[in-house]
Amino acid sequence: MTKNPPVALLLVLLLALIAGANSFFIVTEMDQALLLQMGQPVRTERTPGFKWKLPFVQDVVSFDRRILNLSPTAEEVLLADQKRLMVDAFLRYRITDPLVFFQRSRNEQAAESQLNTFLQSALRSELAKTTQFEILSPKREEVMRNIHEIVNVQAKRLGVEIVDVRIRGADLPQQVTENVFELMKSQRAQEAKLIRAEGEQQAVTIRAKADRERTVLIAEAEKQSQITRGEGDEVAIKTFADAFNRDPKFYGFMRSMQAYKKTLATPDTTLVVSPDNEFLKDFEGQR
Repeated sequence: MTKNPPVALLLVLLLALIAGANSFFIVTEMDQALLLQMGQPVRTERTPGFKWKLPFVQDVVSFDRRILNLSPTAEEVLLADQKRLMVDAFLRYRITDPLVFFQRSRNEQAAESQLNTFLQSALRSELAKTTQFEILSPKREEVMRNIHEIVNVQAKRLGVEIVDVRIRGADLPQQVTENVFELMKSQRAQEAKLIRAEGEQQAVTIRAKADRERTVLIAEAEKQSQITRGEGDEVAIKTFADAFNRDPKFYGFMRSMQAYKKTLATPDTTLVVSPDNEFLKDFEGQR
């Protein structure tokens, strides 16, 4: 007779091991579990440790119990002052009720889609009552608190708590930005044109003033030179008069020499006069 255990007993032992292994599951500190039986939730497990379940009948769905981030794409929002902004916001949330979360969303992807809808709706409704200046002022904190409260009330229906909501960036739309840049360029060009015109006007004024001062200076110099020449002529006349009074013949001789010098200044000068001309009286002894 064989000593090997019967096959049926081996199968029973194998099934017992599989059932035993399938009867326990682990909940970590980062997770929270929902026990499903035939697809219907029967129990939640939120404390860490080994947990039991009915094998082959009950399944476990785990959800993250940590704070999760949701960063949707930037959306264009119309403000109270009719200005448009591309608002880049994000929120952080945690799953507080796994049962409600499963019933309403089933998974994180579906929940985040709904949270994104709540966030965008709250942003549009609150920012529609806010001006661009207020977004950049301390009132921004009050606006964010209002958005947080609105989203949190809606998120509780999903078994979720909103931890924080923030606006990461608020920029003008691309087309508006380009229009603003073009307007700035046009304004700067107009300012440059005005500055150049003012510079030209100042240059004309400065040149006119300089020309006027130059004319005055030249006139003053001419006047002074005339006065100086007059004074020099007066001295010269007086000097010649004194010399004439002292020696009239010598004075006449000197005057004749000056006349000869001016008349015969160059070697090729030819002078044709009669011998008895008064101009040659000083050469009478030489003839």
